[in-house]
Amino acid sequence: MDGGFKEHRLVQGTMKTKLKSRKTAVKRFTKTATGKLLHGKTGLNHLMRKKDGSRRRALLAGDELYKGDRKRIKRLLGTAL
Repeated sequence: MDGGFKEHRLVQGTMKTKLKSRKTAVKRFTKTATGKLLHGKTGLNHLMRKKDGSRRRALLAGDELYKGDRKRIKRLLGTAL
């Protein structure tokens, strides 16, 4: 008796599972024309009165992703970007 488990074999010509992108990663990162990954900066949600204007404008601009994180984030994004 097999206990209700079926053996799965990959047969030539069958479809493999589709790679899905993580939707949360797609919302948080953008890709430039040159292939760099950009992310939004933190610190814009509250306590804005104590931050001067130049600091707020600098926080609005996106920043490039660190080199060590690129491979991991690209895998999360899949083919979405």
